[in-house]
Amino acid sequence: MTARPISETVASLMPRAKAELAELVAFRSVADPAQFPKSECDAAADWVADALRAEDFQDVALLDTPDGTRSVYGFLPGPAGAPTVLLYAHYDVQPPLDESAWLSPPFELTERDGRWFGRGAADCKGGFIMHLLALRALKADGGVPVSVKVIAEGSEEQGTGGLEQYAEAHPELLAADTIVIGDTGNFRIGLPTVTATLRGMTMLRVQLDTLEGNLHSGQFGGAAPDALAAMIRLLASLRAEDGTTTVDGLMTDTEWDGLQYPEGEFRKDAKVLDGVELIGTGTVADRIWARPAVTVIGIDCPPVVGATPSLQASARAQISLRVPPGQDAGEATKLLTAHLRSHAPWGARVSVEQVGQGQPFRADTTSPAYTSMAEAMRVAYPGEEMQSSGMGGSIPLCNTLAALYPEAEILLIGLSEPEAQIHAVNESVSPQELERLSVAEALFLRNYAESKKV
Repeated sequence: MTARPISETVASLMPRAKAELAELVAFRSVADPAQFPKSECDAAADWVADALRAEDFQDVALLDTPDGTRSVYGFLPGPAGAPTVLLYAHYDVQPPLDESAWLSPPFELTERDGRWFGRGAADCKGGFIMHLLALRALKADGGVPVSVKVIAEGSEEQGTGGLEQYAEAHPELLAADTIVIGDTGNFRIGLPTVTATLRGMTMLRVQLDTLEGNLHSGQFGGAAPDALAAMIRLLASLRAEDGTTTVDGLMTDTEWDGLQYPEGEFRKDAKVLDGVELIGTGTVADRIWARPAVTVIGIDCPPVVGATPSLQASARAQISLRVPPGQDAGEATKLLTAHLRSHAPWGARVSVEQVGQGQPFRADTTSPAYTSMAEAMRVAYPGEEMQSSGMGGSIPLCNTLAALYPEAEILLIGLSEPEAQIHAVNESVSPQELERLSVAEALFLRNYAESKKV
């Protein structure tokens, strides 16, 4: 049987896929009730559950996870004796940031310049649509040859670990022979790629207190310790002069030995301004895939508009630390906490709160499932061979699944190629990539089923 029926079927389903993605993107499903109503996430979860029921999934359930969010589960039985494949995506999204900076409304899927724009279009509502497309194509071409479990997470972007905790408490639920995580992306549009490694992460909030209350900077400035100035000095201690992450005790010189990322391409993808230097040392791949990276992702301080001439009594910042494979996220958390406590200037009082953590991940790319995926991608992307790359981001669930199901093969694919600009304003998805990866996933499921026949 050739791939032509699969590719034709997926192509014919693309208008429906666009309409469904538009419906899903319309939910403002940021899993943080301080920013958006919880009802938005609940409505998105209901939409995902209804979509699974419409595809004849059984045991569809909204799972109340310990972090207060819901993950959606469904099971589609395959032929007797067929292997089971778990397909993963998440329906929660990053906040839109500055909505005025979007060229079109962030929660309204908009076609422009050959791409579909909207928050979550690539990361990762598009990943759920990709799974639906692959399954529909197989059903139209003889049936789905494996048993399929789908899990759509509701808090991946928050890193609060709800689904990991639920899976650990119900280990039978997500058990599978192979797991396809649809939340990464090709190294470049048109270059089929599986992600071999993920950096883990830890997220801390640090607060410095120096005064009982704010003071007039003219009356007390120059002698009274300013908490905001103390915070600036503390955060500066996390980087060397060249921008390299410098957390006391954390290894920062590991190297990446796989697919390289040319500096010119990286500058273009990252939209680095002319004349601005990249930070760190080593190759770009070393810096973003094999080494830790600290980022200050938020800081509480008075805005410029309306600022008063005051010394700040307290200051607070949120810090993200990406942890590469080979290092333990728990140990990195301890090192970062100790660094923050020991480098606070002027005897400022320090409090540190952990708000998220996930371990790094390394896949076994020699497993039989990778052979099936390579064959599928070769057909879906004519003339191209499957590549393996790293990814600087984190998917904490991967390590949980690897620990729960050590015999399962885990593959990472998805729609978040560089032009997608995930987590930034004007996030978008390439419909061509959605189509090709859906074809690849459908062919993979067929190839994998054949490989498991005795």
